[in-house]
Amino acid sequence: MAFGVWLLSLATIAGAQQQVSPEPIRLSAKEAVDYALANQSTVKTAKLDELIQLAKNKEVSGLALPNIAGTGSYQYNPILQKQMFSTANFGGPKDSFSVVSFQLTHNMVGEVRLTQTLFDPSVLVALQARKTLEELVSQGVTKAEIDVKSTVYKAYYNVLSANKALTILSENISSLEKILNETKEIYKNGLAEKLDVDRLVVQYTNLQTEQTKLRNLIEIGTASLKYQMGMPLKQAITLTDTLSTERIAADVLDMDKFDYSQRIEYQLLQTQKKANEYDLKRYKLKGLPSLQLFGSTGALRGSEKLDYFQNQMWYGYVNTGLNLSVPIFSGMQRKRQVDQAWLAVKKSEVAIENAKLGIDLEREQSYSTFRNNVLTLEAQEKNMELAQDVYNTTQIKYREGVGSSLEMTTAENDLLTAQNNYFTALFNAIVAKVDLLKSYGKL
Repeated sequence: MAFGVWLLSLATIAGAQQQVSPEPIRLSAKEAVDYALANQSTVKTAKLDELIQLAKNKEVSGLALPNIAGTGSYQYNPILQKQMFSTANFGGPKDSFSVVSFQLTHNMVGEVRLTQTLFDPSVLVALQARKTLEELVSQGVTKAEIDVKSTVYKAYYNVLSANKALTILSENISSLEKILNETKEIYKNGLAEKLDVDRLVVQYTNLQTEQTKLRNLIEIGTASLKYQMGMPLKQAITLTDTLSTERIAADVLDMDKFDYSQRIEYQLLQTQKKANEYDLKRYKLKGLPSLQLFGSTGALRGSEKLDYFQNQMWYGYVNTGLNLSVPIFSGMQRKRQVDQAWLAVKKSEVAIENAKLGIDLEREQSYSTFRNNVLTLEAQEKNMELAQDVYNTTQIKYREGVGSSLEMTTAENDLLTAQNNYFTALFNAIVAKVDLLKSYGKL
């Protein structure tokens, strides 16, 4: 029942995914991640793998239950097979024999047979390993979800930082357009040179070009975000989160509180080692005997003509017993299988130790990168504010006639460079924080 309900929910989600709302969907970063966890194909595939493993575990459980099978057969003998036997044993002459047939033309039999495994090492280990295999696929789902979270967060903040850059750039264009119009009026009155107007026009055009590039970047980034979320590309969305230096630098993890089991990759390797150990146990116990109980009942009838649908006598039978299978010599195959399984366990241990080293390196790198990116972001934010003050002062001087258009162009270029550096640092810092959280198993 649970299997069917889950598949129905998947179908419902898939159907809802194809519905495009005419109104933009408002999404915070967490809401975007939640949507991706419900709709992204990687997570769906991992959950289907989990259901497949659960179905396999139920199949394994069936090995310990009775197996009942019914069989029926009909045999037609147009030419009966003859048997020769000596009649001397029955008082006949020496070297005399007789020919007789023990078959009938029509033979039919029906049987119901029950078999029950009483002891089988391979079945025993398979039953013990079920929980471990369930943990393995469940952790696979968790890993897929973490990877999706990381990708969606980065895609979300990429669009968010680009939108913030576009907002500030649009303000710069509005401010420059106002100065350009004022300069044109001053030029008409003969109080400014045409060179001043041309410089501002070039600067204005360059900013508009940057604005077009930024809008294209936002469009591509938004499409990438929708793809990572598993959302139809035609669906309009509005991002509601905000980015700031204070928010990025806040809630830094306690670097001293960490355990390797917090990382899903480490958990996967530990569970895989347990699975390999069960495999080793299975091959070791393969040399033990196996015991089965069986029982069958049926009825048979033979005749010279096909009259089974008439009320004739059928002859029933019942039998029961035990089947014992004792391995004696397998050509050293079991020994080789044990060796291979033992080496697989050792290989898992090596992978775990290597993973611990890799996790330590990743934690150190991610923390160092995050710390340096936050410092860079704080510096670039102050630099942008300073460039804005210089630009504002240059605007005032230019309007009062004590500054040149060249100073205006230089201040504008410096401000644009500072803003670009700030937004680059902003995106790098938020990406570094996502990587930091992931490296500590907190994403």
